[in-house]
Amino acid sequence: MAGHYTATVEVTGEGRDGGTVRSADGLLRHRLSIPRELGGPGDATNPEQLLAAGWAACFLGALRHAAARRGIRPTSTAVTAEVTLQHGDGGVFSLRATLAPRVGGVDQRTAESLAEDAHRSCPYSKATRGSIPVTIAATAV
Repeated sequence: MAGHYTATVEVTGEGRDGGTVRSADGLLRHRLSIPRELGGPGDATNPEQLLAAGWAACFLGALRHAAARRGIRPTSTAVTAEVTLQHGDGGVFSLRATLAPRVGGVDQRTAESLAEDAHRSCPYSKATRGSIPVTIAATAV
């Protein structure tokens, strides 16, 4: 599959504090809110959830691709992504992430190896490599 795709998204209003995110094609439209844990109302999605959703979806595709390249046919696959916004000293914000793929029908070592391959090839993982701490916690199920 060759080619490229560009996602175009605009955020209006107050950004994460009550703004709205909309994709150019109209398929994505969400209000934004600061999470309750950070003193906001927590009544809408936030950028960390959006990043976690995109990363988990991309990582799952990379995991399934790694399995197919090796001729492995998992009975099930899923990825949970946690993206944590940390508010540190001096008001500095930073991110950290945990990706927890679950791979059915394989042993633990194979699940971990597939997760490592996925982390090397996933564009989200590549984009964040070296800039935020990432934990990969694969599980065979």
